[in-house]
Amino acid sequence: MPPEMPLAHPKQNLRAAYRDGQAPPVLPSRTVVFWRALTFVPAIITTVALIAVFTDFFAMDGINWFETGLIALIAVTFFWISLSVSTVTVGVLNLLRRPSPAERMAVQPMKTALLVPVYNEDPGDVFGNAAAMLGQLDATDHPHDYTLFILSDTRDEQIAQAELQAFATLNSRMKRGQIYYRRRPDNIDRKVGNLADWVEHWGGGYTAMLVLDADSLMSAKAIVALTDELSSDPSAGLIQSIPQLFGADTLFGRVQQFSNSIYGAALAEGLAKWADREGNYWGHNAIIRTAAFAASAGIPKLDTFRSKGALILSHDFVEAGLLRRAGWGVRFLPRIKGSYEEVPANLIDYVRRDRRWCQGNLQHLNILGSKGFHTVSRFHLFHGAMSYLLSPAWFALLTVWAVMGVSAEENVIRYFTGENPQVAWPEMSHVNNVLILLFMYGMLLAPKFLGATAISRTGLSMRDLGGPLQFLVSFVTEIITSILYAPILMVQQTIAVARTYMGFKELWTPQVRSGGRYSLWTHVKFHGVETLVGVALTVGMYEGIITLWLAPIAMSLAGAVPLSILSGVDLTRFKWSARQMGTAEVFNAPAIIRRAKRERLLMHRVLEDADRIAAE
Repeated sequence: MPPEMPLAHPKQNLRAAYRDGQAPPVLPSRTVVFWRALTFVPAIITTVALIAVFTDFFAMDGINWFETGLIALIAVTFFWISLSVSTVTVGVLNLLRRPSPAERMAVQPMKTALLVPVYNEDPGDVFGNAAAMLGQLDATDHPHDYTLFILSDTRDEQIAQAELQAFATLNSRMKRGQIYYRRRPDNIDRKVGNLADWVEHWGGGYTAMLVLDADSLMSAKAIVALTDELSSDPSAGLIQSIPQLFGADTLFGRVQQFSNSIYGAALAEGLAKWADREGNYWGHNAIIRTAAFAASAGIPKLDTFRSKGALILSHDFVEAGLLRRAGWGVRFLPRIKGSYEEVPANLIDYVRRDRRWCQGNLQHLNILGSKGFHTVSRFHLFHGAMSYLLSPAWFALLTVWAVMGVSAEENVIRYFTGENPQVAWPEMSHVNNVLILLFMYGMLLAPKFLGATAISRTGLSMRDLGGPLQFLVSFVTEIITSILYAPILMVQQTIAVARTYMGFKELWTPQVRSGGRYSLWTHVKFHGVETLVGVALTVGMYEGIITLWLAPIAMSLAGAVPLSILSGVDLTRFKWSARQMGTAEVFNAPAIIRRAKRERLLMHRVLEDADRIAAE
């Protein structure tokens, strides 16, 4: 490591407002009020209209407490769906507009640290990506000074030795002082503590830090563009672009990668327009003004009724809120391309990661009342929690729909007790069932269709997607696959919320990026709940007490185990399947991805040779 250059990084007090005296005034965009109104007002109006429709629908004999709660559940779930639709619509409208020329100050050289925190990760992949990024930066003309730090929290001694070997190999190829490696003796406070340790000991020597993840990969063009933007905007404390997904070979991985590429751009564009200078942070692939972060974003421990001094797990949302609270702008620039990350390869690995995120995001509910946070920052925190709380709400609505049955004479309650329900159910005719099902799926799929209409404005061509016919096949395949997995994810997120409130502590283990291999028994145990729910729905339909319109959901849940096994199938084994749900990263891979694959392969060979020599 270089000589220490300490920088004070105090923990923030959430009970007192704070303003960083070094933060210049943040000037919001002149059109931000318009974009926010265009996003939130339609979502609110359509939700109110839906409440009126269902209130009239339930008001046969007056509305009782149960029906009032049901209407509230419908309103909550629909508002967030509607907000997603309006956000994508705003994104599409903005993509179709002719971009106005940006005005910014002159770019000044910045001394920037590229930080890669790792914890028991694959050293070949981590250092291979690092070699690709540094190599491309060396070949790119720019005024900035970049230094890469591998910040290890690895506990496994064998992996730690491989990290040292990989560092020595890469360091021998780089210019002196271009890459450093540090391994903490104790991984206190996990990633938060890892980054805080670097800021407190070496942060004073760097104007900016670009925080990466173990699986992050960024092109030189993207790194320089983010640095230029931070240099030319003295009021910005953090700037992030949208991370694109790459490296997916399995069915479930391709679903995520295709969805991110085709629909994510419009969603990101809409989010950027209404968030403006009050953007969010996703924990990596973002450039941060080091002094601003040190002074303003020290993560405190959280005191709740459950625990005292708890570590804030999803710290990135909170860090964005703290920066904005202190007077620094937080910007989101999705049009800066070349920022990548990898995805879990199968359903089980995805759910295990999602459980950790769920626990962290639900913590945000305890931070909403903190002093000094901007309203939009509070909304980001609330939105993060609601993204998980919506699943129990959807599951509750599914349960009610199933219990309502076919009619007042044929329903679950009467079947088991012989008595009619005490609730005066509305008449659920075939027409009503069809309309509800079509409306639900229509709103859920609307963002996909809207996003697909604007792909040509995101820089993608049909060649990048395998041609028009292949794109159409991939588009339909992704929709069908998403519909199949959505009910399973609903139940799994409901379980995740229940686990969090029951006090389960999720282990923050390294993400399995290449895809774990699981036995049939593991799949059966993991998906036991949704399988039982699916079988119960199927039996209810066979007995004639549950509406057949729930058949698509029942089939998905009952088939959770085979669908989970299918999620990890490698599509690249055959030529025809390798093209399915392919994106530009598959058909026309950018130079940085091609380079990273080569560097990873070389690094793995070096480490294998070192292992063989050590064994001999």
